[in-house]
Formats: sequence, C-alpha cells, structure tokens
Amino acid sequence: VWSLLLCGLSIALPAFVRADVCKVISMPNETTSVDGPFAFNCTYPPLTSGEVNITWYKNSSRIPISKHSESRIHQDQTWILFLPFALEDTGIYQCVIEGRNSCHRIHLNLSVHKKYWCNGSRNGLLNLSEEYKQILHVGDDGSLTCHLIFPESCVFDLIKWYKDCEEIKGERFTPLRAMLTVNNVSVEDGGNYACKARLKHMGKTYTVLNGITVNTTERTGYGGNIPKIIYPKNNSIEVLPGSTLIVDCKIIDMRDNTNLRCWKVRNTLVNDYYNESGRVREGIEDPVRFREHISYTVNITFLEVKMEDYDLPFMCHAGVSTAYIILKLPVPDFRAYLIGGLLALTVVAVSVVWLYNVFKIDVVLWYRSAFYSPETMEDGKLYDAYVLYPKPHQESQSHAVDTLVLKILPEVLERQCGYKLFIFGRDEFPGQAVADVIYENTRLCRRLIVILVPESPGFGLLKNMSEEQIAVYNALIQDGIKVILIELGKIDNYTAMPESIQYIRQKHG
Repeated sequence: VWSLLLCGLSIALPAFVRADVCKVISMPNETTSVDGPFAFNCTYPPLTSGEVNITWYKNSSRIPISKHSESRIHQDQTWILFLPFALEDTGIYQCVIEGRNSCHRIHLNLSVHKKYWCNGSRNGLLNLSEEYKQILHVGDDGSLTCHLIFPESCVFDLIKWYKDCEEIKGERFTPLRAMLTVNNVSVEDGGNYACKARLKHMGKTYTVLNGITVNTTERTGYGGNIPKIIYPKNNSIEVLPGSTLIVDCKIIDMRDNTNLRCWKVRNTLVNDYYNESGRVREGIEDPVRFREHISYTVNITFLEVKMEDYDLPFMCHAGVSTAYIILKLPVPDFRAYLIGGLLALTVVAVSVVWLYNVFKIDVVLWYRSAFYSPETMEDGKLYDAYVLYPKPHQESQSHAVDTLVLKILPEVLERQCGYKLFIFGRDEFPGQAVADVIYENTRLCRRLIVILVPESPGFGLLKNMSEEQIAVYNALIQDGIKVILIELGKIDNYTAMPESIQYIRQKHG
C-alpha cells in the first residue's frame, strides 16, 4: 500500500514542482499608453547572435503568443506587437530564447498609463510619457527625436510635432521624418513637446503619440553637445541571485562627438574590475546612425548575479553624462508558495483518498495484522457474530450455502482473522430448543450475519426457518445490533423479503 501511495505521489506531484530549465533574465519595467500601439524587441547579444528560436508567452501560460499578423497581439519575428495596447494587457510577458545548448527566459513587465491629448478641458499635454527627456543647448542648432521603435512591418508617415498643444510651425523648426531640427535654440524653446505619427500595418492605421520633456541649457566648455542617456534612470532592478541579467544603456549623441561610452563600478571599468572571473562584462557597442545624431546601445551582462553585486551602483558613462542601476533582491511572493503548497496538499489528499477507496480492504487487513489484539473485549459478549442462514430446497443452493457458512466463513473469520462465530447447526448443544438457542446466543453476539440466497418464484426467503428465528431477528433490529447482509448470488427482487431485511438493506446496504 505504501509503495502504491508513493508511486501515485511521484506521478501527480511533478506537474506542480517541475523546475524550469531556462535561466531567468530580469528586465526593467516598460510603461506604455492604453489604446496606442506598442512593440518590444527580444534581441540581446550575445544570446541572440547565433541560431536561436524565440517564442513569446504571456504571464506563466504555456501557450505561445500568436504569430498571425492579423491578431491584435502577435509575435513578429523577434518582436511582440500590440495593435493597440489595451488595459487588460498589463502584466508580465516572457521571451524564451532557445539555442542548441542554452535556454534563457526574459521577463518583461508591462504597465499602462493614460495619455491625455489636448482638449477643451486641459491646457497642456498631461501625463505623457516621461521616458523621453531631451536637451537643447541655447545658441546652438539642436534636434529632437521621436522614438518610433517598431518592426519593419510597421510603416510610419504623417509625423507632426506639437508644443503646448499647438502644431509647430516656423522657419527655425524643420520636421525631417522622425526628427525635428531646431535652429538657434533659445530659452523659450524648452517645454512640453509631442510627436504624433501615423502607423500602417496590414492595411490598418494607428496613431503613435510620444511626449517629450525638453530642457534648455547654456553651452558648456565641453566640446560639443552633451550626450543624452535615455536609460538607465538612476533606478533599481529586482533580480534573483544566480540569475543572468542584461541591462542596456541607451544613449543619444551627436554624430561629430567622440564621447567615451562605457560601464563602470567603483570608478573602474567593469571589464577591468571583473577581469579575473569575467562574470560581469560590457557588451559590444551597437550604434544606429541618423542624419545628425547616433543612438548607441551599450549593455552590461551579469552571467551570474551574486550577493556582492547588490546595492552597488553600476554606472553608465557617456562623456560627462552618467546614470546608474542598483541591483535589489526581489520581495518574496508568498502567494506562489501558498498556492503551490495548497495544490500539493490537495493532490496528496486526493491521492490518499483514491488509494484508500481502491485498497481499503487491504489497508484494514494490514492494520489488523499489525495492531490487532486477540484479547477479549470486556462487554459481556462471547461471540463476534451470529450466523443466520436459510436452508434452501434446491440442492445446488443448499450446497453453496453450506460451503460458505461451514467452510469459508470459519476458515477466514475464525482461523485467519481470529474472530469467534456462533453458527446455528454447528455450535448449539444437542437437544436444545431452537428458540432457546437463538434467544440466548444472539444476546451473546456483537453482530448478526444474515446469508441471503436468490430464490425461485414462489419460494419466499426464510420461509423454511422457524417462527422463533424470524421473531428474534426482528427483535435484533430494535436492539441495535449491527447486521451484516451477505448475498450469495445476485437477487433481482427484494419485495419478497421480510420487511426487516428490506429495512436493513435500505439502511446499511
């Protein structure tokens, strides 16, 4: 029984405690606006530099995101695309990168905020994304960038620029695709800007709206414009010890600038600081060239996060511009452990109940053989059961009843299990009156076993038994003695039985 129980648990529990073979890569949160298109590209060198298979999932679902281009949410090569993003899409998405000998899982936490466009009740562009902060230098010619990061299947046109709810016009401002050039920047050019673009995909059109907070600064002694670090934002990242982590430093700089872009820790280049172990490395710089500026991406890769990395600022440097990240231990999610524990307990309970129902007789017999005490119970009873059985007229039925009562029951209940039976026709003394035998011995028994046999039509059950036996049997029902009915063959019609037997059958089965 214990072997069967352990076997059942070993089959049922793995579905709930199966370990994920993929390494988890923590990613920063992404915030997008409701009712607007959104895209995220799952490409992280060197993980995606070779032949890999990339699949997107939502939350902990095992069903991949659809790759059908007509779906509102679908995977476009390495991208996940929302056309548009809805409030119910908020959650954690997983990008699984599977190579020949590796598997990485990137968690992307998407949250939503509401973008308010200018209308009669609002005086400005409120609650637009604060991610895009750009700087214009007074007295210089500068440019603003509308970040339209989408896959190649998305085509943009009709890009318009606004400042403080009014479309930008004038000789000093020149829209050029995703850029807005500003000549002879003045202090008044700072403020809230927005770029509005029309996106076309599979014959449908959508509107992308990005807000940009522009600050103006005086020209410094530094040669050239100051680089702009889009990310990180001096923020913290929650990551588990032992995980693989990749963080991108996104920088925008002018084409003519020769600023150094790198990651440092404790004022030392990360490649030098971790020279011996190579556990933390700076990635290869990935530039994207535009007409007047270049967008750089320089990542830092933690092959294995250790406790010594926590609460330590990792600085991204771009010329005189700096920004840092700090690794933090994630807050434990006790709900997952609680749900997993409850599911495991439920599986164990269901398995035990199922196994007991199937093998309960074996369990009882094992318990009896292990813990049964042969000592007589102090209840004044001499017998464990009184066996009451009929004497059928048919020879075949009579032989079957005698075999059961006089051979099988004594062999099993008395010799093997240690019970003591009183069998009428075997244990009474010669010459005793039937009524006296039944009356005296039934009072000395703890149970009453009644043998029932299927009868031919017109042959009533127990009709050949004495009136004293039936009277005592009816009295036993009132005295509350436990009655066990045994059918020797299937009985189709119970209506011919005495009402007392029908009552016992209905009550106890």
